[in-house]
Amino acid sequence: MAVSIAWRPAANARVLILTFLTTLIFHRSVADIAAGASTSEELPHRRFEYKYSFKGPHLSQTDGNIPFWIHTGNAIPSADQVRITTSLRSQKGSVWTKNKVSFDNWEAEVTFRVSGRGRMGADGLALWFTTVQGLDGPVYGAADQWNGVGIFFDSFDNDGKKNNPAIVVVGNNGNLVYDHQNDGTTQALGTCLRDFRNKPYPVRAKITYYKKTLTVMINNGFTPDREDYEFCTKVDNMIIPNEGFFGISAATGGLADDHDVLSFLLFRLTEPGQQPPPPDSEIPKEEKDKYQEEFQIFQQELDKKKEEFQKEHPDIQGEPIEDLYESVNDREIRQVFEGQNRIHLEIKQLHRQLAMILDEQRRYVSVITDEVAKKGTNAESGQVDTVGQQQLGTVITTQQEVLKSLNELRSSFHESLKQISLTQHQGNAGGMGTYESIQHFNDIKEHLHTVKRDVEHLVQRNAQNPADKVMKCPEVPAMPSCLSTVHFVVFIVVQSVLFFCYIMYKSQQEAAAKKFF
Repeated sequence: MAVSIAWRPAANARVLILTFLTTLIFHRSVADIAAGASTSEELPHRRFEYKYSFKGPHLSQTDGNIPFWIHTGNAIPSADQVRITTSLRSQKGSVWTKNKVSFDNWEAEVTFRVSGRGRMGADGLALWFTTVQGLDGPVYGAADQWNGVGIFFDSFDNDGKKNNPAIVVVGNNGNLVYDHQNDGTTQALGTCLRDFRNKPYPVRAKITYYKKTLTVMINNGFTPDREDYEFCTKVDNMIIPNEGFFGISAATGGLADDHDVLSFLLFRLTEPGQQPPPPDSEIPKEEKDKYQEEFQIFQQELDKKKEEFQKEHPDIQGEPIEDLYESVNDREIRQVFEGQNRIHLEIKQLHRQLAMILDEQRRYVSVITDEVAKKGTNAESGQVDTVGQQQLGTVITTQQEVLKSLNELRSSFHESLKQISLTQHQGNAGGMGTYESIQHFNDIKEHLHTVKRDVEHLVQRNAQNPADKVMKCPEVPAMPSCLSTVHFVVFIVVQSVLFFCYIMYKSQQEAAAKKFF
């Protein structure tokens, strides 16, 4: 009986091992078959379409426009990126292609960055392919009831289900109104949860429409590898218009993020069995000749300017012009180093101040120790020694309080002098706008001269009649007839406080007024 009980667990273990090996072999064979099928399928032919793309470092022209694109709303093109919206509330912006796209299959690669100070952001960024340019509207800065497809990078959780940030694919035939309250989840054809805010590297999205299948791949921005994509969502049997405009829009609400698009690259996809159309077949001959003539004129002007520049600057001949400009990564590294250097200097300054304070404290301790030793040797009894130590401690404490008060007074006067010099500098730069502050300076000078004359008159009168010095002031006067040092110091302090308050009030008023210009 004991043998049968011991044999049963061993038999069960063998059965489990055989089952596991069989399942592993089956899955491996299925994976090999799928891999062979995928490798046997040829990849489509890709051709870059520059008329429907943009990227840095020379993204915008001198007039602020993007070649072959238009921008609306709060969008700001620059040399290396397009800021669709700034981190301000209730902002909308978008960029759209000028010409329609008529590709059966295409692939778009978008590089963007969504950054904000808060833990949550709003509202998000959207990539569009529609029959009409949605220049303005309530759906991420673009028009509602579009005819096409929109890929939304939604930052804010409107429905409170904690399913944001998310990427949502929504199709529309021109009659559907976007469901803002539910973040479009009731109308979504595909979705995935991805956090694309405040990443160390720009986020990349690859949207492929091939053989009526829309695929969204995402690079989360954790690595600089541009090809490190992972699957997000896929929509099969999706019918979109044959012609349309590509666009990128963004919007902010109560919360705000910076929505920056660094590049948008469009590729035409052609099936392996088909012949890709030649590039010249899309451009008419007249337009091609016109562009060729403009290019030749531009090339001649460029060569002429190069020759003039080389004559004016013979020292930098042969140096690449690209090296003279600073890239985005170099600028970020330089800013980090500058910040670290400032922090290092501040720490060194604090260290020096701390060393000075410690030296001063050591000196005080040595002086106190010497005094205590002297008192101990000269004391006749323990009571006298204790009284002397108490008196010495009281004197030291009083001295420290006096030094502390003097240091605070010195720092306050130093800060006040800084404000006065800054105000005087602003007054000299502002011209007639600071007439009142100059007049106030003159009034204070007159008051100080008056006080000085009164003090000198009192001093002279006391010097002429020294015998009557005691008789000048009665024992219980109703109001003192002479100006004491305490009254003079109080008067000066009150005048200084009033003057500093007035200067700070004027500077705040001027700063508030400058905000409107």
